[in-house]
Formats: sequence, structure tokens, C-alpha cells
Amino acid sequence: MTSVRKPLLRDDRNGKIAGVCAGVADYFGIENWLVRIITLAALFLGMGSFVLVLYFAGWIVLEKKSKHEASFGAVSNGQGDDSVEVKTQVWQKGEPPKQALQHLSHKFNSLELRLRDIERHVTSSTFQLNREFNKL
Repeated sequence: MTSVRKPLLRDDRNGKIAGVCAGVADYFGIENWLVRIITLAALFLGMGSFVLVLYFAGWIVLEKKSKHEASFGAVSNGQGDDSVEVKTQVWQKGEPPKQALQHLSHKFNSLELRLRDIERHVTSSTFQLNREFNKL
């Protein structure tokens, strides 16, 4: 099984200043606030100039996530992202289990309603009549 590594990008949608911390958090699959706290702690605990240089280098070098998705044809179908990530640790990225269960329950309920509409249409007399006319 081959795993494809996603590129390190600036997350301009979830970022506060330039999206560098949000991009690093997305790359490693951890929460944004944790990366921001680590960055600020390193900034104030003696690694200030090094952290600033790395941050500005990331700001300049890393491509924006929205621009990258647009250039590689990440087409959204209007329904958003269908995946649900459940977090098991506080620092992991994703939804808490209770919220994920509610999210999935809502998705399944909407799919159930769509399926009922399709079944109602297929079993209707209008559908049967149109099908018979198309056979002629």
C-alpha cells in the first residue's frame, strides 16, 4: 500500500498572519493552536531570530493552499469534504467523537431522504409510463 505525502503548503484560509503555522499543522495532522503555541514559546525562549527567519522563509517559499488546489484541479462538487476525521488525542486534528457521530448521522439522514426520493420516482406510475413509451 503506497501512501502519497501531501505537500507542505501555507493554509491561507485558517492562518492568522500568513498561514505558515496552519500549513505546518495541516501537514503533520495536529491542531493549529498547538503549532502556534510552540512557535510563540520558541520565539520568546531564546530562539527568536531563528523562528522569525524560518517563519518569513516559509511565508515567501511556501505556496498558498488555495492557489495549489486551483492549479492542480481540486474540483469541489458543492457538497464539501465528505471525510470525517475523529480525534483521539487533544492535539490531533479532527472532530471530537460526539461531534463526528452527529456529523455522520446528519449525512446518513440526508442520504436516506435522497434515496427515498429516488425510490418514490422509480416506483411511480409516471416513470413506468415513460419507460413504456421509450421502449416503443
